[in-house]
Amino acid sequence: MTRQESQPDQQPPAGRGMTLGEQVKEARSRAFVGRDHELALLGSALSRTADSPSVYYVQGPGGIGKSTLLREFADRARRDGRRIVFVDGRVVGPSTSVFEAAAGDVAVGSGTVLIIDTFEQCQPLETWLREAFLPRLPGEAIVVIGGRRALDIEWSADPGWSRALRTVELQPFTSEQSSMLLAANGIERSRHPPVVGFAGGNPLALVLAAAVVTARPGTEATWHPSGQILAALLNRLVGDVPSAAHRRALEAAAQAFTMTEDLLRAALPGEDASQLFGWLRDLPFMNVLQGGVHPHDAVRETLVADLRWRDLEAFQQMQARLGRTLLARLREAPASRVRAAMGELFFLYREVPTRVGMWDAGDQDLVQDEPLRAEDVPAVLAFAAESEGKASAELVRYWLDRQPGAFTLYRHLGTGRPVAFSARLSLPAPADPRDIAADPVVAAAWQYCDATAPVRPGEHMAMTRFAIYPGCYQLPSPVMQLMHQLSLGAVARSGNLAHGVLVYQDVHAWQRWVGHTMPDTGYRAEVGGRTYGLFANDWRQRPFERWLDQLVDSREPDIPAPAGKPPFQPLPRASFDEAVRHVLQLWNQRGALGNSPLARTALVPEGSPDPEAGLRERVEQALDATSGIPRAVRGHDAVVATYLTGAPTQQAAARRLGLPFSTYRRHLKGGLQDLSDRLWKVYCDYSMASRRRPDEHD
Repeated sequence: MTRQESQPDQQPPAGRGMTLGEQVKEARSRAFVGRDHELALLGSALSRTADSPSVYYVQGPGGIGKSTLLREFADRARRDGRRIVFVDGRVVGPSTSVFEAAAGDVAVGSGTVLIIDTFEQCQPLETWLREAFLPRLPGEAIVVIGGRRALDIEWSADPGWSRALRTVELQPFTSEQSSMLLAANGIERSRHPPVVGFAGGNPLALVLAAAVVTARPGTEATWHPSGQILAALLNRLVGDVPSAAHRRALEAAAQAFTMTEDLLRAALPGEDASQLFGWLRDLPFMNVLQGGVHPHDAVRETLVADLRWRDLEAFQQMQARLGRTLLARLREAPASRVRAAMGELFFLYREVPTRVGMWDAGDQDLVQDEPLRAEDVPAVLAFAAESEGKASAELVRYWLDRQPGAFTLYRHLGTGRPVAFSARLSLPAPADPRDIAADPVVAAAWQYCDATAPVRPGEHMAMTRFAIYPGCYQLPSPVMQLMHQLSLGAVARSGNLAHGVLVYQDVHAWQRWVGHTMPDTGYRAEVGGRTYGLFANDWRQRPFERWLDQLVDSREPDIPAPAGKPPFQPLPRASFDEAVRHVLQLWNQRGALGNSPLARTALVPEGSPDPEAGLRERVEQALDATSGIPRAVRGHDAVVATYLTGAPTQQAAARRLGLPFSTYRRHLKGGLQDLSDRLWKVYCDYSMASRRRPDEHD
């Protein structure tokens, strides 16, 4: 007797004995993920009390999963013994008679569930539906409507309907929900990050991308949406637009950080900007903010990618028009708006392959820049001594006496404590002999200027003399990025500027990162036994507009780093934690992690041929460990959404996770701490095994 014969009550294979329709429903139910809360809310209507709502309006942009949720609810209501009446807005259109025919005898019998999907296609019937049709239904009836646009205000203004109606607004999937959906579609977890990063939590984008990844195995590391995916997404996310001008308005709004009416007027000369902006503002996938409007993440990324793929010249022309307007805004902005104006300008060029994500927003919003105050001078001197030594600290003191207004302090918003400082010196011609005698770096800069293109009387040289962020020092980071942005903002707004000079210790690394826009002068200076390199641009020969154009057009290959793995360098715990954060901030920039101080520690095996790959593997192992601990799951999700899946801002990451921003920030802080703790333990264990003391610098 076979095993099967000995078990006559064994369940038949899935699908056997089922109709095709039943098989489809079962497959849909198995693939349903990520809307448990919303489904439970709708499900509660099946056993509702007298005070429960009778009408539910499920609202959200295209592709967010409204139809999927309504279909799953209908199946569950049907299993509960309810009679289902389904009306498709695409079929009935704005016709009361067609709607009545489609609804049939919905008013007959009790306990009927009326589902109206794609309501935006028949939304002109809204008043009739509220005033004439729905009041005829039995009191036990349940109505669930799915649509893109918000209902008109009359529903909430009416005391009766305000109690009978509940709106359920669908949010983008969190990173974990996105991964669950990809897994349900047969995509291995290791292949999720680029797809999750593109989709922005939009289920339709995830499903379409999953189909391509499944069909093209081995492309996960380089995956990008094809023209076919982009066309399908735009059709579902955006739908038809009234005219070519409306389509261009959408494309402009997708490129800009926020779109305003005056910016749209500059982007589309000759068009009715007022009418087009009013249309943008009312679109269901637009976020309306105090400073303007912008599309939801999935729509934004799809519009940008589609235009670049379909018509690169039109994409670049639009970018150029927006860039000129944003640059003019920067030059006219009050001092309090410079940081925001610079952020808006460089957001426009976020797709440019600048080195190590210099313009990625990262954690900039955690830090506030402000003029240096007298009570913060001791902290600044301590930062300089810790990062560059006592001789450098003495030069900080010298320049504090000479140009106190050149110093900017960066303060942590949560704690108020100083975390970094910079000093941008303004050095007019002719050079002051006292400065040359006191500061070897300034002396070298004047030598370079005199040897190449002297600074004429009435002109000046601007030098970012100090850019000090203890812990990770001059590694690329959101704080260093902010220093750069403010420096470039000063350049864009400056008059009579000749040379601009940046000063770095790690010349080889910064040559790769900024050498294409601020070339290495070849001049070096020594302070306290440390050697500094000077990078410069003559803003007379290459004005800011031309510099920006060359940045956008830059496609130069990276300059190779010096061969050989740097020796092991122990780190104190505070510096270690800072380094972990910076590794995450640079995660999506290939080639950037090899210069992290963590790559020169026992986290990476001695003699490793690829320190970056070794460091990535170590971090991924620690992250995977936190994902399996219930108390750490939320923190793990926050770290992944913020850093690994490429969310453009922390606010976007919070939206993807479906969390209030304050809650998200709490989970992110905990997730970062859990990750650092695990890596620190590994670091200490390996260091002791190698007889290296990780605290010998403490």
